[in-house]
Amino acid sequence: MAAPEWRLAEAAISRMKVEGNDRNEEVSLTGYAEGLHCVGLGTDAAVFIYEEVPDVAYKIYTDQALHKKEREREVYKRLEGIPYFPAFYGEGRNYLAIGYEPGPTLLDCLIQGIPVPPQVIADVEDARQLVRARGLNPRDIHLKNVVVQDGRGKVLDVSEYVLEGDDHRWDHLLWAYQLFYPSIEGKQIPLWLLDFVKNGYRRLDEANLNLEEYGQRVSALFSRFMK
Repeated sequence: MAAPEWRLAEAAISRMKVEGNDRNEEVSLTGYAEGLHCVGLGTDAAVFIYEEVPDVAYKIYTDQALHKKEREREVYKRLEGIPYFPAFYGEGRNYLAIGYEPGPTLLDCLIQGIPVPPQVIADVEDARQLVRARGLNPRDIHLKNVVVQDGRGKVLDVSEYVLEGDDHRWDHLLWAYQLFYPSIEGKQIPLWLLDFVKNGYRRLDEANLNLEEYGQRVSALFSRFMK
């Protein structure tokens, strides 16, 4: 891609406002620009594509999260050349321009009943090793941050890779994939059921349960509702 091409969306981006809140909920959007379409919402930013440059995704940050934009830009630069992540093209005052990676996320696959082949999981494992080799910490990898493309995996949102600590999110997903997924592969899982499992996972400490005990409860829940 020619370097200046991604800048074609700058005028459209300037007409869009991304606003956060104090409740750690998804951002809200105001404004409108012809050809600019939102394809994802987070708590610090929203992701857009622009019709004139469909291979580029624009991650627009709230004013309160501009320091995270700077942090994520540096991570993308350090990940350059690793094929499991979007390419980095450039930045504006409140956005990053990166490669657009279409395809269903792991969450979409569960909801729509799209099979997730083992190669996708292997790709994420390989990506994590390569990230560590660059001196970064591959964390915050979850169902919404992995895209399936032609049976292969792509990892999105690298904003936390400079933080310390292991959040174990991917390790627990890998455990669940190996233990539970064979029994539900290809089945459509209701979103309410996935939200119930997610909320229960977040409260494991409060419930005084370990992961194995929680896994048994989840298995019983799926058996009851997925007949």
